[in-house]
Amino acid sequence: MIERRHLRNLLAMADTGSLARAAERLHLTPSALSHQIKLLEDYYGLALFHRHTKPIRLSAAGQKLVALARDTLPRFEQVERELARIAAGDAGRLYLAIECHACFEWLMPVLARFKARWRAVDVDIRLGLAFDSLPALRQGDIDLVITSDPVETPDLAFVPLFDYEGLLVLPDNHPLTAQPWIQPEHLAAETLITYPVPSARMDVFKYFLQPAGVAPAAVRQAELTAIILLLVTSGQGVAALPDWVMRHTPHSRSLVTRPLGAAGLHRTLYAALRSGDRELDYLRDFSNFAREHQAAAHAEPEGTAP
Repeated sequence: MIERRHLRNLLAMADTGSLARAAERLHLTPSALSHQIKLLEDYYGLALFHRHTKPIRLSAAGQKLVALARDTLPRFEQVERELARIAAGDAGRLYLAIECHACFEWLMPVLARFKARWRAVDVDIRLGLAFDSLPALRQGDIDLVITSDPVETPDLAFVPLFDYEGLLVLPDNHPLTAQPWIQPEHLAAETLITYPVPSARMDVFKYFLQPAGVAPAAVRQAELTAIILLLVTSGQGVAALPDWVMRHTPHSRSLVTRPLGAAGLHRTLYAALRSGDRELDYLRDFSNFAREHQAAAHAEPEGTAP
């Protein structure tokens, strides 16, 4: 059976043209190197080089193995270097699943800072609304899920990122602006503009309207936050959005917000990780960067546009 040491041995012999010089390069005695080659030849029943020639000439079988060595040994060495970097916490993989459309508003600047710090970490983003993200996390298909729905399970850790509030966004000439806060029944006559997400996975339905047994008069969907805000500005409906959207996204000064309920609709966003990965430095940095970004955003005025 071919082992990596056999490939190294043959490659050294091909490069040096001498059993003695190859043994010196490999820090072996010539007899030990000759014995290893002989064992490989006996295993396959093939001569790997022509005896009694100077310099050494490889047989056809030996040439095939040297070609294999030149192709595979550098890849082995590259992977070993990468594994060493991962073991040292300097490299890795961060495949994200996001369970909220609006997360992109704050995620992009956080990832820009993350990539500047962790250049050797491979990053990919998947919209977790399209599949069941927690089983994918357990199976290793993804490495972190951004979610507002933690579960009690020993194999996963839910690291708090930041708190947020769901707000109703409406134009400043809307009758509901006279209300200090919005009650569920206020939306029974409204068109609610949402992302294209099942209602069971949206805070405004799951924690505000459905417990009160209320449904909006109509639901209109739009992919982009900017389109949702434009539709609200033009009087096409109202929208329930996280407060970070109004802080991070430029919007018309004619838009105003109201709390959902007298106490407000307050939630927490989490980074879900496999429990064994929680102490990885680059995953800890991602969570810290998200918290710091939101803290800085709270200190700034909401984004506005003329």
